[in-house]
Amino acid sequence: MKHFSVLTLFPELFGPFADEGLIGRACRDGLLEIGLVDFRAYGLGRHRAVDDEPYGGGAGMVLRPEPLFQAVRERRKNLEARRLESRVVLMTPQGRPFDQALARELAAGPEALIMVCGRYEGFDERIRLGLADDEISLGDFVLLGGEVAAMAVIEAVARHVPGVLGNPESMREESFAAGRLEYPQYTRPPEFEGMKVPDVLLSGDHARIARWRAEQADQRTRARRPELAGGRNSTP
Repeated sequence: MKHFSVLTLFPELFGPFADEGLIGRACRDGLLEIGLVDFRAYGLGRHRAVDDEPYGGGAGMVLRPEPLFQAVRERRKNLEARRLESRVVLMTPQGRPFDQALARELAAGPEALIMVCGRYEGFDERIRLGLADDEISLGDFVLLGGEVAAMAVIEAVARHVPGVLGNPESMREESFAAGRLEYPQYTRPPEFEGMKVPDVLLSGDHARIARWRAEQADQRTRARRPELAGGRNSTP
C-alpha cells in the first residue's frame, strides 16, 4: 500500500480525483491511500492566517512556516504510529523536474509521501530548509498552486504500485519505459477516412511487428524528443 498525504488549502479539489477511475478503485482495494490535510486548520489567530507579506517588500504573500511545520509534524507522527516511513515533498517550480525515473524512485521509496502544495508567492525559505526532504516541479511553468501538480505525481507514482494497473505488461513498452517514446498504436477499424492501419500490424508476423514497433519508437523519439534518443541505435 502506498500512502499519499496532501497538505493543501483546497482539499475539495481532490474529491473526484480520489474517487474515480483507477485511482478510486485502487483506493477502495487498499492499494493506495490518499489523506487530505487542510493546513489552514493550523493557521494563526482568529482568522487562521497561513500567509504574510514578504520581508524586504515585493508582490504577493508568502506561506508562513508555523502552520506547515505543525501540520507536517503532526502528520508524520500519525504515520509513524502506523509504522509508515514518510518523505516530505514540496510542490514548487523550483524543484527537481518530474519525470518517469523520479516516479519510479518515489514509488520504491518510503511507504508514505507527504506532499505540500504551495500557494501565493511560495514558501518561507525556512520551510525548505527545515521541513522538506525534496522539492518537485512539474515543468518550467508556474501554476496557481501545487494541487494539480500533486495529482499528476500521484497518478504517475501510483502506476508503479503493484496491482493498480489492470495489465502491468502495459508499462513495459509505453513512453519513457525504455528511454524512448512509444510506437504508434492502432485499433479498429482497419481504415478510417482514408487512413489505413499499416499492413505489418495486420500480418500476424509477431517478429516483424516487434521490429516495426522498435523502429517506429526510435524514429518518433529522434524526431520529437532528440534529447532522449542520445544517439542510441534502433533495436534490431
